[in-house]
Amino acid sequence: MSEANKPNSRDGGITRREFVGMAVAAGVVAGATGTAASDLAWAVDSKTGMQYRTLGKTGEKVSMMGLGGFHIGTQKDESESIKIIRTSVDNGVTFLDNCWDYNGGESEVRMGKALRDGYRQKVFLMTKIDGRTRDAATKQLEDSLRRLQTDHIDLLQFHEIIRPGDPEKVFAPGAGMEAIVEARKAGKVRYIGFTGHKSPDIHLKMLATADQHNFHFDSVQMPLNVMDAHYESFGKKVLPVLVKKQIGVLGMKPMGAGLILRSGVVKSEECLHYAMNLPTSVVITGCDSLEILESSLNAARSFKPLGETQVAELLAKTADSARDGKFEGYKTTTNFDGTAHNPQWLG
Repeated sequence: MSEANKPNSRDGGITRREFVGMAVAAGVVAGATGTAASDLAWAVDSKTGMQYRTLGKTGEKVSMMGLGGFHIGTQKDESESIKIIRTSVDNGVTFLDNCWDYNGGESEVRMGKALRDGYRQKVFLMTKIDGRTRDAATKQLEDSLRRLQTDHIDLLQFHEIIRPGDPEKVFAPGAGMEAIVEARKAGKVRYIGFTGHKSPDIHLKMLATADQHNFHFDSVQMPLNVMDAHYESFGKKVLPVLVKKQIGVLGMKPMGAGLILRSGVVKSEECLHYAMNLPTSVVITGCDSLEILESSLNAARSFKPLGETQVAELLAKTADSARDGKFEGYKTTTNFDGTAHNPQWLG
């Protein structure tokens, strides 16, 4: 087992001192990093109740809740997928997540159909590519543009930065980053970011590699949830860096891809509210049915900044279950690593 995935050997519940350390590191306490959730708020839609936040230095205003792309490609009938997407937009969701490899491309195909009839103009569209080489990155971007039926992607992200060598491969001369920067100049991409779910240290290496190349990422996507705070924490290690650099924070896996709910210690609304309470620009959540979508929308509408005591209670409830990472399998196993099982996607 790698150092990054070694379990935390401490036992017992979280102490107040531990909570304060986490809160300061993650920016939960106002002023700890100069940014709290309330500082990111921009407006609330009086009709839908959706809250909007600013995406880092871009100045873009995006919905606090984002619709995950994987889950909207899993329905047996594509008309149901389209209905989920359009219902989310009709209820104020403007940030749409997707990826070139989700469901063999079907997620992008269905989203492209859903974005007809004027819906494309209402959203901030994000998708991801796996390609590390110039050819792979270029081909995957063109595939995504065609499937999504659009002439540009608002935010394109390098997907699954989960291996220590990924940063160098992306930034190598003539590799994927050069291709996407050229695409940005051509108007096919507006902003560039990266994602990963394995190790905060790999995220930090990606940011350091970008600095070495004088490149500023517009966004970074990572797991941010009530259990991440206790184990190989992106919130503790990476979030303060993103806030300092004014990089848009995209929180994903607020319920740990469903694993956290299996622990039985927290409810879905608590998970979403915790993630929304961090200085996230967007919290992306998967909704594979209209019922789950409505539950997520209700959580977004009802969100109010949490007090220190409320956060401490949530962290205390999850401390014991979270210590060995068993409810964050994307960190501790390869079950969630699409490019590990399909290395040809990297190019």
